[in-house]
Amino acid sequence: MALPQLIPPHSSSSLTHQPSINPNAANPYPMLKSFLKPSSLSQSRRFHRLSSLRASASSFPDHHRTDPSKPDDVVELPIFPLPLVLFPGAILPLQIFEFRYRIMMHTLLHTDLRFGVIYSDSVTGTTDVGCVGEIVKHERLVDDRFFLICKGQERFRITNVVRTKPYLVAEVNWLEDRPSGDEDLEGLASEVETYMKDVIRLSNRLNGKPEKETLDLRRNLFPTPFSFFVGSTFEGAPREQQALLELEDTATRLKREKETLRNTLNYLSAASAVKDVFPSS
Repeated sequence: MALPQLIPPHSSSSLTHQPSINPNAANPYPMLKSFLKPSSLSQSRRFHRLSSLRASASSFPDHHRTDPSKPDDVVELPIFPLPLVLFPGAILPLQIFEFRYRIMMHTLLHTDLRFGVIYSDSVTGTTDVGCVGEIVKHERLVDDRFFLICKGQERFRITNVVRTKPYLVAEVNWLEDRPSGDEDLEGLASEVETYMKDVIRLSNRLNGKPEKETLDLRRNLFPTPFSFFVGSTFEGAPREQQALLELEDTATRLKREKETLRNTLNYLSAASAVKDVFPSS
């Protein structure tokens, strides 16, 4: 499920968190940018768009799965830079055709089926915070390409690049949300769900679709995995998604999502009012 065009929080907001996108000039891992070729990006985007698979709340675990290692343990992880943001619990279809990543897949399919996805593009650079993708289904074609279905697992932060050939491998630390203190996480999650339902309803109305009542979006998810689910629906706003992924506090993430959804709802309400006055517009 993807929401309509979103209106992220203004830069003056106290909730604003800028994602750790490193421009090329100041990139602490300059070798990362070389892993992004325009041809591979366009084909990855195309396959991602064409896929009918989308994350739903039911695909997110009740509890955010954590690695048995301690959060401050350092592990080595193969890294796959992509022009998208993967969240824990989200489903990601991929087509693997570039030679170095075919080598990676051959290795992964004989080991633990897990690799790191980090957001990157040729304009803004790369991030050092990403999400583990676990291969849950794969198909190998006769020309040695792979079709994969992956599911987001733990978040991580790159601490050191181990090697860059034949594919990128980095040392990472696991990220976990800190306790939110006295924050009412259930209340925040309920508010976010309400805003999501209103955004979906108005978006359907503006697009000429039936305004049927949106059913339970949370599916009994706890606040943390629900916050990841909400972030995964913000397709088309990868920098905002990256900022949400990097936050290490569930309450802060839910508040930012609530502000984004509220801004989007205000925009849709205004557009709906204009449409009522000028039906042909």
